[in-house]
Amino acid sequence: MSTSQGNHGIQWTGWMQLDGSDFADDLAFQYRTHQQMHIKTASVAAASEAVDLNIHKGKIMILKCNMENINPITLDAETLEDVVFHVPGKHHR
Repeated sequence: MSTSQGNHGIQWTGWMQLDGSDFADDLAFQYRTHQQMHIKTASVAAASEAVDLNIHKGKIMILKCNMENINPITLDAETLEDVVFHVPGKHHR
């Protein structure tokens, strides 16, 4: 994928192919704002669709730590699941 900030991700050539694509998973992204999470989720979905990869929305989980914005992240109008992370001895919202 190419953006105004340069190339990102796997740079494919004509001879490369992904084997076992049904098992490609476990991506992790870290962002400081809700807007960054939303933009990257949409960007990954568009890039995946462009190379005919499917995203199983039921398996996506969003972990928010110390975020002011509690609005959900959505993909194709479906709300993605939020995961709660607890640190022993800390108070959580």
